[in-house]
Amino acid sequence: MLTDTLTSRTGTPDSDSDSVASVRRTHDDAPDTLALFKRLVELDDGPEREAVRDELATQWLPMAHRIAGRFRDRGESTEDLRQVAALGLVKAIDRYDPSRGAFESYAVPTITGEVKRHFRDRMWAVRVPRRVQELRNRVRLARRELTQHPGAPEPTAADIAAHTGLTEDQVTEGMEALESFSTLSLDAELPTGDDSHSLADTLGAADSSYDVVVDREAAKEGLRRLPERERAILYMRFFEDMTQSRIADRLGISQMHVSRLISRSCARVRAVALGQRQGGRTAG
Repeated sequence: MLTDTLTSRTGTPDSDSDSVASVRRTHDDAPDTLALFKRLVELDDGPEREAVRDELATQWLPMAHRIAGRFRDRGESTEDLRQVAALGLVKAIDRYDPSRGAFESYAVPTITGEVKRHFRDRMWAVRVPRRVQELRNRVRLARRELTQHPGAPEPTAADIAAHTGLTEDQVTEGMEALESFSTLSLDAELPTGDDSHSLADTLGAADSSYDVVVDREAAKEGLRRLPERERAILYMRFFEDMTQSRIADRLGISQMHVSRLISRSCARVRAVALGQRQGGRTAG
C-alpha cells in the first residue's frame, strides 16, 4: 500500500486553501486532483464543467469500487454495489468544498453511507419499518460487542437489553429482524430424516369445510321459518338427492309447482342469512 505526501509544485503552500495539498494519502487509489476540484468550483454549469466533473469521477472511481468491495457477500452483486458506490462518488464530487480538507476524507463516508442506505432501503425482501431496521442494527452491533472475547457465551435478550438500554421486547423484535433480511424459497428442500421435502409441504391450506359450517349455521334460522312442507321439499331435493319429478309424485303436486316452491324457499333462506350478516356488520 502506498503512502504519498501531496505538496504544491513550489514545495511550500502559498495560501491557507493550498494547505490541504499537504495532507497524507493512505491509499494508492487517491489521486492528486486538488487542481481539478479548484477548477470545478470556478466553472459555471456547462460542457466544460461536466468534462471536469467526469474526469474527477474517472480518477476516483477505483476508490469507490474499493469501498463497494467491503460489502460483498451480503446478498448483492458486485456490479450493483459498484453502481451504488459510483452514485455516492458523484454526490461527493458535487458537494465537496476544496477549502474544507482532503477529498478522500469527505468522499469515503459519503460513499459508504450511500451503500449502507442501499442495503437499508432496497435489500430487505419484505419492507419493514425504519424503526425495526434500526433495532436490528443496534442488536447486531451489541451481539458483536458482547461476543468479541474468545469463549464469550451467546448473549441473552436481557444481556443485550442491559447493554443497549433497550427493553427486552425491543431486543426480541430486533433479533427477529436479524433473521428476516432475506426470504426462503417455498421450493427450498428441508431435510428431515431419510426424506426431504420442500418448505411449501409444511404450510397449511384453507379448509373448505369451514365455509360449509358457516353457510350451514347461517341457513338454520331461515329454514326454521319455512312452512313444514317447504322444509320437506328442500330436504328431499338437497339431502336425499331426489328429482323434482319424484318429489312432485310423492306430494301429489306438479313438477312446476315443486320448482317454484324450491326457488321461493331458497330465496327466503338466503334473505334471512344475508340479513343476519348485514345486521352483524352494522352492529359491530
